[in-house]
Amino acid sequence: MAYLDHAATTPMLPEAIEAMTAQLAVTGNASSLHAAGRRARRTVEEGREMLAEALGARPSEVVLTSGGTEADNLAVKGLYWSRRTADPRRVRILASPVEHHAVLDAVHWLGDQEGATVEYLTVDRYGRVHPEALREAVGDHPETVALATVMWANNEIGTVMPIRELADVAHEFGIPLHADAVQAVGQVPVGFADSGLAAMTVSGHKIGGPYGIGALLLGRDHSPVPVLHGGGQERHVRSGTLDVPAVAAFAVAARLATERREDFAREIGALRDELVAAVRSAVPDAILGGDPVDRLPANAHFTFPGCEGDSLLLLLDAQGIACSTGSACTAGIAQPSHVLLATGTDPDLARGTLRFTLGHTSTRADVEAVAKAIGPAVERARTAGLT
Repeated sequence: MAYLDHAATTPMLPEAIEAMTAQLAVTGNASSLHAAGRRARRTVEEGREMLAEALGARPSEVVLTSGGTEADNLAVKGLYWSRRTADPRRVRILASPVEHHAVLDAVHWLGDQEGATVEYLTVDRYGRVHPEALREAVGDHPETVALATVMWANNEIGTVMPIRELADVAHEFGIPLHADAVQAVGQVPVGFADSGLAAMTVSGHKIGGPYGIGALLLGRDHSPVPVLHGGGQERHVRSGTLDVPAVAAFAVAARLATERREDFAREIGALRDELVAAVRSAVPDAILGGDPVDRLPANAHFTFPGCEGDSLLLLLDAQGIACSTGSACTAGIAQPSHVLLATGTDPDLARGTLRFTLGHTSTRADVEAVAKAIGPAVERARTAGLT
């Protein structure tokens, strides 16, 4: 199989599998005080330190979660509740319209259930939020803004956001900025301290770690209201028994992903460029999505006029090629991509998309498989659409 859906999940790194396997037979709750518990706690804290070093943060800023979705919800809901409690005027949420649904749906819920005023930031045709757009959205009443949230890199079209510049604008007005960096880690430079962010979401299974583990990097000046209540683990903002084997594997994956980032970007970026050239050669009217230059090195997103993305996906899948039409979390839903609609793409065009994403196991043979299959698949999908 030619697996080209690494943005949905990428295979675990052998080193992460080794780290996880070594802990699976070890008993101990990291919150227990006996020797077994202390041993588990040591593994967790060593993992936390490794994660912090890889992500440019302090260990105390790493709040472990069950994954990116929980971390996004904790950031968005928790910061909104805490900021509104401190000042009831703070009811506005500024969000980019191209966010992952883990952020968008949390924002929608706050608007529907908690009285938040949700305002969407303007994006350009590449899906990028410019600092001027954030400044304009803040307007004359920054004291009414609870938080802003803009992803580091888009999961569908691969566009990278100017996070440092956006954070500078937010800081100027005293507004906490959260960024979902799930797709960015291991592909572009990501440093929490240097970013100026108040909170940043990362996930294990996107970088060669296991499913079910992630983290919210949280500035020490911020204390979101918990989404989960219980034992008070993780700075009293995220209760729950820690998954020690997953933490160990996540930490190793993060270390390796960041250490190997430059090589990954160069080698996988070159392979991605070959894929883009092959698709354009086979389907000359295919439209490359996202910024043509300032994008994730592993992302190639295309719109195919006259096609339905789901049909193309299934035609390629039948030939052993795995890709997606966009976010895996919304796959199978027959509606145009909200990301493309936000960029001004025609709704009919926005239905005919495929996302090819590469990873550490990708090879030239994968690209060659796409080059061979994509032309006939598009022709067949277009013919089917005319009948």
